[in-house]
Amino acid sequence: MGGEESKAGRQGKEYRLPKERETSEGVSPKRQPRGSPGGKASKAGGKGDRFSTMSEERESCVDGEMEDYLGSSSGSSSLKKSKQKKQKGSKVIAAAGTVSEPTLSTVQLPARLDSTISLARDVITQLSQEDKEKVVEATQQLYRMVDDAWSTPKYGRDLACCISDALRQEGGLDVVLSNCKSDDRAVQLNSARLLEQIMTAENRDYVARKGLGSVVRLACSRKEPTLLQIGMGILENLFKVSEETCTKVIDWGGLQAVLYGCRMSDNITLRHCASALANCSMYGGPANQQRMIEFHAPEWLFPLAFNNDNSIRYYACLAIAVLAANQDIERAVATSGTLDLVEPFVNTHDPGEFGKSDKAHLQGRSEGWLLKLLPLLSCHRREAQCLAAFHFAMEAVIKKEQNRAKIFYDIGVIPALQRLASSNNDVAAKQAILALRTIGEEIPAKLSFNISCWTIKEVQMWLKNIGFSSFCPAFDKHRVDGDLLITVTEEELRNDAEMESSLLRRRFLRELALLKSNTCSGDWELKEWLKSLGPEYPQYTHNLMHCGIDMGLLPFINEDHLRYDAGMTNGVHRMKIMRAVRPLSIRYPRVFDSPNHPKRKALPSTEDIDAKSPLKNLDVFISYRRATGSLLASLLKVHLQLRNFTVFIDVEKLEAGKFDNNLLNSIRNAHNFILVLSTSALDRCKGDAEYKDWVHREIVTALEAKCNIIPVMDNFKWPKPEELPEDMRAICFFNGIKWIHDYQDACIDKVERFLRGEENMKQYLEGTVMGLKGATAGHGNRGSRGNSHESNDSTG
Repeated sequence: MGGEESKAGRQGKEYRLPKERETSEGVSPKRQPRGSPGGKASKAGGKGDRFSTMSEERESCVDGEMEDYLGSSSGSSSLKKSKQKKQKGSKVIAAAGTVSEPTLSTVQLPARLDSTISLARDVITQLSQEDKEKVVEATQQLYRMVDDAWSTPKYGRDLACCISDALRQEGGLDVVLSNCKSDDRAVQLNSARLLEQIMTAENRDYVARKGLGSVVRLACSRKEPTLLQIGMGILENLFKVSEETCTKVIDWGGLQAVLYGCRMSDNITLRHCASALANCSMYGGPANQQRMIEFHAPEWLFPLAFNNDNSIRYYACLAIAVLAANQDIERAVATSGTLDLVEPFVNTHDPGEFGKSDKAHLQGRSEGWLLKLLPLLSCHRREAQCLAAFHFAMEAVIKKEQNRAKIFYDIGVIPALQRLASSNNDVAAKQAILALRTIGEEIPAKLSFNISCWTIKEVQMWLKNIGFSSFCPAFDKHRVDGDLLITVTEEELRNDAEMESSLLRRRFLRELALLKSNTCSGDWELKEWLKSLGPEYPQYTHNLMHCGIDMGLLPFINEDHLRYDAGMTNGVHRMKIMRAVRPLSIRYPRVFDSPNHPKRKALPSTEDIDAKSPLKNLDVFISYRRATGSLLASLLKVHLQLRNFTVFIDVEKLEAGKFDNNLLNSIRNAHNFILVLSTSALDRCKGDAEYKDWVHREIVTALEAKCNIIPVMDNFKWPKPEELPEDMRAICFFNGIKWIHDYQDACIDKVERFLRGEENMKQYLEGTVMGLKGATAGHGNRGSRGNSHESNDSTG
């Protein structure tokens, strides 16, 4: 706002916590509150400046484009008037009570609502004028009023809804919809921006009935970055109207537009994309969830869940968790690798603090929205349980402050939280216990994470949690503890536990399989290998461990071992495991397969080049510096997956320490080694004489394993070879590809040609690289090296 704001107004803006824009159920992460008049970030906006400056950046971006446009047509007078009007309008709104005070009392609220509506109606009447400049000014003023209203503490939702409702009731929404189709760029751009801001539940329904097609076409436009940004915000709202509306939006290209937006680099667009996909998964129903799979939404959620922005990560994790709860598409969701990012997010965030970090979830969700999330607490996927429990822990903090804890009893979530709190899903149990403690409910006894160590009493507790309490006496009679429970068979259930109903036995065994799949105890490496075969295979981890089978013995087992010793009754599962263990000389952690499962010709093996090379059964290993290269690495992973390559990328998982121990074996098993060279990616390698840096170790391992090495450079400046350790200097002379973000497909085409041709490895083996290395080391021939570098930096 202007510098003439009152001291009270400035103080209110400096510490105010922005309100969630949503009026009913749905995900709607709006832009963050502006900074203080002095330009400093709002202290309530989160951890970084990005939270407090997004709206300001967005406005400056739009106003800048508007100024360029108006300057070429009707002069800059309209923009100057607009800026003066903005300052004046801000003072008027402050006078009306929407921003000058941090809170409003319930007595003051009706009067403030009346004054706000009256002011809004005066501005709405100006939308129908023939003078385009005045229409733009009126549209901008309404936008500022609603934007400030959303950011007003406590009653901001009421104020914003009043303005939005008045706009619809006075016919202004029809005018805005019409102006979104205008040939005048300034009118269209500002109208679209206002439309995104006023998408309350009633207005969304109205748009869905009156102008859905034209709005979706506008939202899918890629004419310019600002319009793309606004369009993603509009689609985010349209995906939470109804299942029928979701179907129409997808039919008209809305989902494809959102997935295209996932490759962008600005956080505002990415946040809208993540929220849109979360809304589509929650409101679209099973049919539209299947369509999300067909359009590879789980794969494109990976770079969002891998993002450094916590809100983007959260909504991406929410979307993938909801999709994973649908068993019909579970395998496709698990193959994307995005599910692996859910637990790291939950483990590294405090739900109460996270709820206060963003106006999108500052006030929590409605009863209807929470009801849609409730089934995830009891679903079969561990990751979905973790995310749902995290959200309810966050909601508990928010609702307690609002004195609205009764909502948890109204939706019946307490029993589900108690069951989860006593489960052996350690991550979800921790969040469920936190939610129950905040609400003031009793905390149930906790089951041990290690099932094999369960006592008879703990087995009885688990039976009660899954609805089999009537069989507690039979299990107690036979003194069934955790070790016996793991290996119990259907025959034993029928004869010893007197479980006569075959359907009841099947249901029990299903619950037991979920229990064994979701536990974190046991042989982690063995479980990860089983997980790579499919989501239903980790249940066998305990069975294999129970009979003494580990990764070292797997290559020597036969079907009888699996059938009789490990108790695997499913013949198909036994067959798949047997095929997977031949050969199993050197294994690597789970890789991300292509979702297309094509029958394709395998990549050329480096065995053709060197007969002594080890067995290579992984297409691509991606190495990157996490601080600066995670976005590019995640995009490369998705693009290559969708082109039928199996890809390995190190992600921050729960068992990160164990995971790192297998990274070097993963490189040795890879045909190709893509090195993401982002800003300062090799700086930590300089002087790394003790071989501690992981990027250094990965490069050396790739050179020794004779991988086809492909550097991909993004804002990277090569160091001098002599500045790097001698064992990795050869990396400076490999042909590389300059990454151009706006031309991703062309760059990936170039990467694929390198993957198919293996040019770099042939050059290395023929001694060209080593010759250059020796020449540089012996003679300091910087000129030759510099020329070589210029020619080796290829673009897409």
